[in-house]
Amino acid sequence: MNATEGTAADAERKARDELRGKLLGAWRLVSYTATNTDGDVIEPLGPNPNGLILYTPQGYMSAQLGRSDRPLLSSARLEDAMPEELARTTVGYLAYGGPFEVVDATTVEHHVTTSLFPNWTGHPQTREVRFDGPLLTLALRTPTRLWGAERTAELVWQRPA
Repeated sequence: MNATEGTAADAERKARDELRGKLLGAWRLVSYTATNTDGDVIEPLGPNPNGLILYTPQGYMSAQLGRSDRPLLSSARLEDAMPEELARTTVGYLAYGGPFEVVDATTVEHHVTTSLFPNWTGHPQTREVRFDGPLLTLALRTPTRLWGAERTAELVWQRPA
């Protein structure tokens, strides 16, 4: 390896470490939008979504996102709820977690080991990372099938007060 290659590798490692450090901690969801190829924007979890994403120094992440207007169950105990009620509550909720890896200065991969949506388990979720002042944006780089159309998605997060 020559000096130029070493300097470039050092700069890339430093950029990854810097991004990792900025991600660590807790973030609350501010907004979640998905845009189709025609520019139409939807809010999959409504205009006031709830959510929390955590990145730990040990290299794990956990995300929980939901609609703020999800109806209460008729029972005070989860195991006593009717199957239809349980199904309805999952439509407006997503939770997953596992190790995370900063791939480069603008990309994080969530290596899903547990998820409310079992199809994500074992499959990485790659997100473009942007910071704008106190806000963190995690975005899909390429369109994917979301809510009936090919869409990109952006989730905006802010550190809790």
